[in-house]
Parts: sequence; structure tokens; C-alpha cells
Amino acid sequence: MDSRLITFLERAETLMARLEPLLPTPRATIDWGHTLAARWQRDNRGGFLLPLEVSLDMRLSDLIGVDRQRDQLAGNTRQFLDGLPANHALLWGSRGTGKSSLVRALLAEHAASGLRLIEIERDHLADLPRVVEHLHKLPQRFVLFCDDLSFEAGESDYRVLKSVLDGSLEQAPDNVLLYATSNRRHLVPEKQSDNEHWQLVDGEVHPNEAVEDKIALSDRFGLWLSFYPFTQDHFLSVVEHWITALAKQSGLEWARDEELDKTAIRWATGRGNRNGRCAYQFARYWVGLKLLEQHP
Repeated sequence: MDSRLITFLERAETLMARLEPLLPTPRATIDWGHTLAARWQRDNRGGFLLPLEVSLDMRLSDLIGVDRQRDQLAGNTRQFLDGLPANHALLWGSRGTGKSSLVRALLAEHAASGLRLIEIERDHLADLPRVVEHLHKLPQRFVLFCDDLSFEAGESDYRVLKSVLDGSLEQAPDNVLLYATSNRRHLVPEKQSDNEHWQLVDGEVHPNEAVEDKIALSDRFGLWLSFYPFTQDHFLSVVEHWITALAKQSGLEWARDEELDKTAIRWATGRGNRNGRCAYQFARYWVGLKLLEQHP
């Protein structure tokens, strides 16, 4: 082959490699009759919904010790599915206590009734108007799910998000709700310095505007659900639930006893966590160990 042609082809390949990131990203067409969940992705054309394969193995009955929170969010979701007034929800509290699991369990419970889940990251919430455009006039009911919504001290983009939430949520079609989880009730950390400049005018206390500005972000959610650290008895009840479920799947015979409880407590103490996630991990460890002992 002519050396000039080889050089030309090599340059063409280099040019195409440079142009590839600028080319439009192929977008999947979503059949919401069969697709239960999607994730909002940004690309060089703004963004699109990426279909997800989801597991429906988490059920509402698997959430032990959070009956009040489960019933309230389940009721809100049923109102939403029936076309009745419903609230956007903020699930806040200790990590690993079932906040995200509750949202996914609701999808498993109501997928046959038309409920669909769309995951959206905190940094992409400014795209809410675009997301809502994709869902307008569709027959399904969509929960936009933002996991771990919070801001660090010094971040100011929560003000932008507040405005976007205000406009997007108020103008959203009636087939869209936003459910968010956070470790913080007010989403933005408050500092003691925020309260240093309160003024007393004509006997009325006027708090610093920064405090009101930060709290106002959480006020965009009409339903607040609190999740608290597990007590020891609560933790052991969740351990028992998951061991029972896993043992049933594998045909393992077992009985809860004092030694098992002590082992589970040591497991949680070693991780510094006593929550549902830790209980599930211990159950997998313990059932796997017992099965291994039966089949050396």
C-alpha cells in the first residue's frame, strides 16, 4: 500500500478518535410497559433516560421495625397511584435504616399498578424540567428518586436547587412525585455562626436569613419521615428475619439462640453500625458459614 495512503488513513483514524466524544450518544427508546426503572444520564445533548434492570426481591414485609414510616409512605404512594393529592417526600435519618429500601420495596409492591422509578443524582437535579418533559402525558406514575440528597458546608448550589425544585415540583404533571433520602433533616448543615447576627426589633426576633434560606430547601417536601438508629432488640429482630428468609431459600434448618445473638452483636460492634444493612450482611455471613460447615 502506498505510504501516502497509509499516512492519510492513520490521520483519519486519529481525527475520528478525537471527534467520537462529540458525536451524539445513542439513546434507547423506553417501553414503559415493560421497563420498571430508569436513570437520568447527562450526555452531549443534555441528557436522557437510561433503562435499568431492577430486582424486585425487596418487599415491604422485609422492612422490620419501621412500620410507621412504611405505612405513611405506602399510603402517600397509593394516593399518588389513585390520582389523589399526594406529597413529595423526604426520608431522613441514620444510614442503613431502610430509607432507600423502602422506596424500592414500593416499586416492587406497585409495579403492576403502573408505578415506575427514575433515579436522579443530586448533581443532576437542575435537569428536573427536562426529566419531567419526558414523562408528561404518559399513563404510568413516576417517582423521581434522589438518594443521599445533602450539601456540605460552604456549598452554595443548594440555592439554585431550591429554585429548580420550587418551579419543577409546582409545575410537575400529576403523574410525577419526588422522593429523596438524606442523613440530614435540613439537607444543608447549619453553623453556630448562622445565629450570631439575630436582631431584636420592636420586641420581635428576626433570625439570620442564612438559617431560613437553608431550612427552606427541606420545606419543598410535604412529607418528612424520620429513621432512627436501631436498638439492640430491633437489630436482632432484623437479623432473625433475614436469616429466616435466607435459610428458607437454601433449605437450612436453624434456631435462634443466645450464642447467635451474641455473635450478631459482636458483628455489629466490630463495624460500629447497628442497622438494617449490617443485619442483612451478618445474616448472609452466618447462613453462608453454616452451609459451608454442612458441605466441607
